[in-house]
Amino acid sequence: MDKKKVQKIEEASKKVQEQEEQLDIIDVLLDENNKAPIVLVDGNGRKLSFEQIAVIPHNDKLYCVLKPIDKIEGVADDEAIVFFVQEEEGKAPVLMVETDEKVAMDVFDEYYNLLDEQKPEKPKAKKKPSKK
Repeated sequence: MDKKKVQKIEEASKKVQEQEEQLDIIDVLLDENNKAPIVLVDGNGRKLSFEQIAVIPHNDKLYCVLKPIDKIEGVADDEAIVFFVQEEEGKAPVLMVETDEKVAMDVFDEYYNLLDEQKPEKPKAKKKPSKK
């Protein structure tokens, strides 16, 4: 491949990376049309992809339930993880794993309550007149 083609590919790749970095995680989480995986970087610099399951406001914080797409050691395939949005003045918001088990369970409970509210009610069976 010639140098001009390589340079164009590198420039395009850099633009995409810059655009990804400029996305506000809150905007991504709240975008109902976003079906793309949420990509986070762990402490070792490894990019991990997650499927967004839910966004839950709870106790004046914004939480999200994410299911790993990539294999994560210690996390079962059917498990999801609760994250909270950490906002600091002058910095872009970031997602942090909720380490308080009680808070995480409260967020899951709220998620399950929202699911229950969305289920359509089953129509009640009509009583048949009794034959005498």
